[in-house]
Amino acid sequence: MRLALNFSFFLFALLMLGGKSFSLSDYQINQICRRWKKESICIKILQEKRHNLQKGNLIEIPVIPYNK
Repeated sequence: MRLALNFSFFLFALLMLGGKSFSLSDYQINQICRRWKKESICIKILQEKRHNLQKGNLIEIPVIPYNK
């Protein structure tokens, strides 16, 4: 019974949140790119990725491992 309940919650969350994509705002892009040496190139790349994400195209997201 518990498995069926968890599965139904999973399906509900998947259906409710599945179609939404959360992209970065201009302010967030500027905050991220402040750390880069070539800030204008960083801004251009992230804005292009945001545009592709909003159009529904797949984008590549690098995964940075966490080091303790």
